[in-house]
Amino acid sequence: MAAAQGAAVNVKGSRPLRADAQRNRDAILLAARETFEEEGVLASLDGIALRAGVGNATLYRNFPTRHDLLAAVMESNIALALAEADELARTLRPREALAEWLVQLTWQLRIWHDLPYCLTTAHGDPASSMNAVRNPLLMRTGVLLDEAKSLGDALDAVTVDEVFELITALSWGVDRFGDDKETARRRVRVATAGIFA
Repeated sequence: MAAAQGAAVNVKGSRPLRADAQRNRDAILLAARETFEEEGVLASLDGIALRAGVGNATLYRNFPTRHDLLAAVMESNIALALAEADELARTLRPREALAEWLVQLTWQLRIWHDLPYCLTTAHGDPASSMNAVRNPLLMRTGVLLDEAKSLGDALDAVTVDEVFELITALSWGVDRFGDDKETARRRVRVATAGIFA
């Protein structure tokens, strides 16, 4: 997917970036996306700066931490995932919508090697920039889970945090075992069977 588009605001949020600063930011995001796809999310930030044709200081001025950079790169992925969740909720019964969302979410979170690790390390840290990635997905999972519960299709005792943690762990397994999409689908269906009534 393309890097996040649109004019970014400066750190204080007061005005759009200058054209050269916006070009640098876009180059960093594109280089990061390509690097994450090739090497995983723990790849060298210095290597990303080099690939983008900017200095380390420019990268860190735009993205002070790895999580800041990763969250920015994932913005478009998250928007697409949430749109997919809306479509599932609109076209499927709650049980099927939740089951399919769990498959799709697992597959989405395994897109780059070690992404589940970064999500896990951000867990419990309210200040982590990875919450911009995690929280919308967690909330949408909660909505689908509640809808399934309301019809008796999911167990009342199961919490959204438990479901999201399970999906994060499954995405790590899908990545590590090198699953194709159908193998991942079977893995998720077997592992999440206990969520459903």
